[in-house]
Amino acid sequence: MRAFLRILFRPYTDLVRSYHSILSFKWLALGVVVGALTGLGAVAFYVGVEALGHLLLRHLAGFSLPVPAGEQLMSGDPGTYKPWLLFLFLGGVGLLTGWLVHRFVPQTRHGGTDGTDSMIKCFHRQEGHLAPVVPLIRVGTSVLTIAAGGSAGREGPISLLGAGFGSWLAGKLRLSVKERRIMLLAGAAGGLGAIFRAPLGGALTAVEVIYREDFEAEALLPSILSSVVSYSIFTLIFGSEPIFGIPKFEFSDIRELPVYALLGLVCAVSGWFYVSTFRAIKYRVFWPLTDRFGFIPAMTLGGFGMAALGVAFPELLGGGTGWLELAMLGKLSVAMMIGMVVGKTLATSLVIGSGMSGGMFAPALFVGGMSGGVVGTLGQRFFPGVVTEPGGYVLVGMAAFFSGVANAPIGPLVMVCELTQGYGLLAPLMLASAVTLVLGRNVSLYENQVDNKFESPAHVSDATINILEREQVRDHYKPGRVSIVEEGTHFGALTDIIVNASELCFPVRGADDRITGILAVQDLRKVLYEESLCELLVAGDVARKAVLLRPDEDLYTALLKFVESDLAQLPVVDSEDPTKVLGMLAREDVFTAYAVTLKAMKAQA
Repeated sequence: MRAFLRILFRPYTDLVRSYHSILSFKWLALGVVVGALTGLGAVAFYVGVEALGHLLLRHLAGFSLPVPAGEQLMSGDPGTYKPWLLFLFLGGVGLLTGWLVHRFVPQTRHGGTDGTDSMIKCFHRQEGHLAPVVPLIRVGTSVLTIAAGGSAGREGPISLLGAGFGSWLAGKLRLSVKERRIMLLAGAAGGLGAIFRAPLGGALTAVEVIYREDFEAEALLPSILSSVVSYSIFTLIFGSEPIFGIPKFEFSDIRELPVYALLGLVCAVSGWFYVSTFRAIKYRVFWPLTDRFGFIPAMTLGGFGMAALGVAFPELLGGGTGWLELAMLGKLSVAMMIGMVVGKTLATSLVIGSGMSGGMFAPALFVGGMSGGVVGTLGQRFFPGVVTEPGGYVLVGMAAFFSGVANAPIGPLVMVCELTQGYGLLAPLMLASAVTLVLGRNVSLYENQVDNKFESPAHVSDATINILEREQVRDHYKPGRVSIVEEGTHFGALTDIIVNASELCFPVRGADDRITGILAVQDLRKVLYEESLCELLVAGDVARKAVLLRPDEDLYTALLKFVESDLAQLPVVDSEDPTKVLGMLAREDVFTAYAVTLKAMKAQA
């Protein structure tokens, strides 16, 4: 019976053994699980936003806003036009959000720009720990904000939701801090891949948006798996059609490249305006109000401000993807698109800057797309023989703009290609994004981004070379008298010197007073008491090649010399006079300096 049970459960035991022993299999399993959770969460989030938005804006308030072809989830004639209801909807959402944040998650005020920025901070500063109450409240209030017409995106809350699933699952499985951070990114990737129907772009964006000049390579495999699974669940329910119902644009005329380069310049300028306006409104208007009156009045005021803009300009309500599709189809004027760039920037700054919930990704795509639409329409007007498809500039502007403000050159580019299911504009996408990145390198939408892994507390233990390069020999060697052996010293005299000294290595001096070698005790230990060698050997015969350190050298250089020489101690000589031995540096001194500096860096993080 026992043998039968062993055979019956062998596949299960082999599976468990593979999970624990094969790293790739482990991330395969974890990526699939977190992707499934995030995919289901994305479905619920999307249905909530669309259903509630249809009820509030279309049925009750009577607004008829364009919807892209791939997001036509609900239909029906709009109700009686009652724009004043926006003040009730958005003011009420601001009041409720302010109370919930004040009561349960006041710390999220310092979380950064939006949900994506909160995820970035969690990765760098919080060891991947994300309290479940944070995504619960922030995602729930995001549904209310967007459905009520707030100018905010879905990607911030959905990436925070996915990150919450990843962090929660890592905690349940008792994963390490490093693994929990990877699960955090895998969850965020699943959310982005599902909500934008862009599995590869979502995964790449998640792993590169946390840095300005780097990306988290170790998280790429689980992020791709999570994004694919989440995307598959989402499209199983809502279909795999692209969000935008537009013709496929192709790049075929090299003469368009200067126009696309100009688009990169325009996106850099509009990106600076977008980020600067947001931060000015957030930190100069709403933060002082919050400090003085609290969360509830500040967010309620933000909701009323958005309602006023929405009544005057309904084009600014919600995410605005329907207007982007119209711009791609060439149905918007230049004046309207310019007005939308300015208006969307102000509206988003009021909503997100006041502390209400939502994402900055979709509004950024909106502003970038409209900037591209302006360049494309004017380009066709002045160069009709060159610019034949101005709608393509909307797509390129979306990718270039977000690449610049988020310092993420690859993910948004791939994501835009997946949004349209075509790579016909890949060359101009790359050119415009590169120009925007170079010109806007000092602009960053996400406050918690760091330059690279060496700047992140998440990788502080990986920064061995960086730590040792910042420490110099002069600060760690032991100065003082050093036992120096002459080249001609007989072996018998060496024995007395070694027995009466505490050093393990002895510098050997030549006839010109220079250090010509190193005598290591480990080389002499086996023959130390062989009397027959007393008159036969001298120090110069058994010494190793001289390996010297200077006080101004860094400890990484010293470490390399220790590794190459396999010596326990190295003499430190004067930088100006190499015949003068100042002291000795032991291998243990380097390890101690590394450990002390690493501990101090972790304490500061």
